[in-house]
Amino acid sequence: MDTFDKYEALRIRLLEFGKIAVGFSGGVDSTFLLKVAFDTLGEDNVLAITVDSVVNSKDEIRATSLFCENEGIRQIVLNLDVFDIENFENNPPDRCYICKKVVFSEIMKVAKLNGIEFVADGSNFDDINDYRPGDRAILELGVLSPLKEAQLTKDEIRVLSKGKNIPTWNKLPMPCFATRFPYNTKITEEKINMVESAEKFLREQGFKQLRVRIVNETARIEVAENERIKFANLQLMDAIVHKLEEIGFLYITLDLKGYRMGSMNEALNL
Repeated sequence: MDTFDKYEALRIRLLEFGKIAVGFSGGVDSTFLLKVAFDTLGEDNVLAITVDSVVNSKDEIRATSLFCENEGIRQIVLNLDVFDIENFENNPPDRCYICKKVVFSEIMKVAKLNGIEFVADGSNFDDINDYRPGDRAILELGVLSPLKEAQLTKDEIRVLSKGKNIPTWNKLPMPCFATRFPYNTKITEEKINMVESAEKFLREQGFKQLRVRIVNETARIEVAENERIKFANLQLMDAIVHKLEEIGFLYITLDLKGYRMGSMNEALNL
């Protein structure tokens, strides 16, 4: 199928549901799914449910509310303390499964209270090639993945989003802050806040695609391949060191490989 055929298949599938709640993180995929569902089913039949927790960027949460307000989409923001989730803070390799099982169970409860049977997430067709233990939770709970069913890839979703003037069409990925920690190292709220502050500062310096991975007391900075050259500016480098030390990091390092999605998963293949 070409992209348009996949889009039509998505709309037909949504019509079969009648009413749907979308787990809305504000990323490219869930924003596109929410917008298409809203345009297809109407405002009375679509609900955006956003989880607000310490592992989610505060700026991202605000952006979800702004989008829903501008589009006239009903949204419920669900506050959740991830540290109440058993074994979350120990960060085992299946942490995403453990967390997502609880998160989407809560989302499904909210949907049911609002008279909605079907709950969907924003997984796309490309996600089948990545290490995503959270997908097991989605399957076990019976959460729908309409974008994946329609075989829509990330690139196709971006193209379609641009055509529909969805502002997230070119947005970079922003997974939860738990992904910045090596597996089997303890996640704490203090260190999550350190990571969020460090990444916000780096974006203010003009870096676009980046991660600050935290290894013990060390900040391991990953930036896009074409942005590594910026660290040749000693004044900028000193400013970064000063700020990240102020935030609480003892050591500040640059990952010479640069940014790559899911770099913490590399240790699982050793």
